[in-house]
Amino acid sequence: MESVWHIDYLQVLIRIFLAIIMGGAIGFEREKSNHPAGFRTHILVSIGSTLIMLISIYGFSDFLDDENVRFDPSRIAAQVVTGIGFLGAGTILRHGFSVTGLTTAASLWVVAAIGLAIGSGFYFGAIISTLFVLISLAYFSKLESLVVRKRQLIELSISVEDRPGKLGEVATKLGENKINIKNINIVDDDQAAKLPLVTIRLIVQVFDYDNVPHIVDEIKQINGVKQVQFGKNTD
Repeated sequence: MESVWHIDYLQVLIRIFLAIIMGGAIGFEREKSNHPAGFRTHILVSIGSTLIMLISIYGFSDFLDDENVRFDPSRIAAQVVTGIGFLGAGTILRHGFSVTGLTTAASLWVVAAIGLAIGSGFYFGAIISTLFVLISLAYFSKLESLVVRKRQLIELSISVEDRPGKLGEVATKLGENKINIKNINIVDDDQAAKLPLVTIRLIVQVFDYDNVPHIVDEIKQINGVKQVQFGKNTD
């Protein structure tokens, strides 16, 4: 009877090939959307995790009969789950208060898991996971876009006395009104004044544009705020 701890070359070839197909399918979706980790990166992650799983299960079968060896096929493979984090972190970028690349980082992590599943022979789980990942990336993003479109980006220009804590007060007021800050920039005003002034320029995300004048009035009530202007962001 053939041992479960041995695998023939054909099975190795099949599993590596499946890793290329499934990792490549997810990578292609990322590639066509111009994300930092694309087709080749996902294939490499998938092949690598599959190979590590194969090594973890079958690579040490010659030592099974050694009484001093304690065989654990999950030990090496488990390092993939944490090790893939460094690659995913490289795709995450921060722009002011917005963060991009999280979905691509997550897709790399999932591809690594799919590779481990293929390497262990858990084909059904790998195939189903790949299908759901593709559906999530291709179609859920459209649903997400419909929701995001309901939110409008507004530019706020706030002239305020240059004193400690004023930015925090403005941010607190926006937070109380459930407004997300997407970008922020602070510049010194050139006009002469008894107290130095700065202009806080914000891009915020709101659900109801008609509520913006009310929020602006609340910001104007903050001590030290001299002027508040707003308009729709056209970028």
